[in-house]
Amino acid sequence: MTKTVNVAIVGGGLMGREIAAALQRWTALINHPVRPQLTAVCDINPAALDWFDQIPTVTQQVTDYADLLADDAIDVLYIAVRHDLHRQLYVDTIQAGKSLLAEKPFGIDGSAAEAIVAAAAANRQSFVRCASEFPFFPGAQAAVNYVRSGALGRIIEARCAFLHASDLDVEKPINWKRQARYCGEAGVMNDLGLHAWHVPLRLGWAPDRIFGLLQDIVTERPAPNGGRERCDTWDNAVLHGWVTMDRYSFPLTTEMKRIDPGEKNTWEFEALGLDGGVRFSTKNPKRVEIFSLVDVPGGGREQTWSSLDVGSQSVWPTVTGPNFESGFSDAILQMLAVFLAEREEALGDRFGCATPDEAALTHAIYRAAIRSHETGEVVRVGP
Repeated sequence: MTKTVNVAIVGGGLMGREIAAALQRWTALINHPVRPQLTAVCDINPAALDWFDQIPTVTQQVTDYADLLADDAIDVLYIAVRHDLHRQLYVDTIQAGKSLLAEKPFGIDGSAAEAIVAAAAANRQSFVRCASEFPFFPGAQAAVNYVRSGALGRIIEARCAFLHASDLDVEKPINWKRQARYCGEAGVMNDLGLHAWHVPLRLGWAPDRIFGLLQDIVTERPAPNGGRERCDTWDNAVLHGWVTMDRYSFPLTTEMKRIDPGEKNTWEFEALGLDGGVRFSTKNPKRVEIFSLVDVPGGGREQTWSSLDVGSQSVWPTVTGPNFESGFSDAILQMLAVFLAEREEALGDRFGCATPDEAALTHAIYRAAIRSHETGEVVRVGP
């Protein structure tokens, strides 16, 4: 019999609804060790709970997350709330013995992240990971597997980016993500950063030095009560780092941008080496490009970028035809499948969700980037 896992969502907004919708598609997965069911939802705004009325397994709707922690029937919490609330909610959840899939940045700052990591280390019965769905696109997995194969040879450089233009409209009203007291001093790096760092860190590419270029482009936005209010978070961040391998170092660039004209919600990865290269962008979600040196009949040895189409299959197999396309909702489903499989110790060596230590390391990177921006110097990553 497949094991049933009872899931609760804290935060009934955009991502909470995405998670709920993905859980309703669970039968698309092949031979998964568990069957999750969404049984409870929490939001401080009662109106946000109405959407979940259409899900028959949801039997509990509350406005206080403590009610969920006190419910012995709930096994896993997915939490998507403001960054300044992460520390208390995440630590409370872990100490209650619940497993946790937590939204980035895993605490508003480094000290909050460290407190969450310490709680997870002290409560091993609570399985904890940080959400980051874009690496679960089949094309992203193809790129990761290419790098892991060693086909790059000596690495020359790499880049990972998460780009959109949701703040291009200067008349867009201010919200918590545009205020440092809620979003954190790291601004866009807190908001989008783990998307750009999940794959590099999982590949072992932790930078030891960082040079940060940060932009606060729109400094005021319309306030809810009229007038304009200070918008004091970084809108765009480009970080140039050095990654040290056993015998050499290579530059790694990460980009996190809320204001990148022409972009909707684009995740990109590229890695180049002396022997090969690979790049993928969700802008063309079926296409993975491979660089190689080839022998051209009658033309000698030449450089070439070739492209291949990937289908629907990612980390966990699905019933979807392998030639069909994959999208954002499929990546969410894969992230959940991987999280729950690893919780059951059934993931093996397949690509997993971001760990607490990886999420906490991003805060050290952001601190170095802010200091670099302020001083104009390259800064070492550290405590």
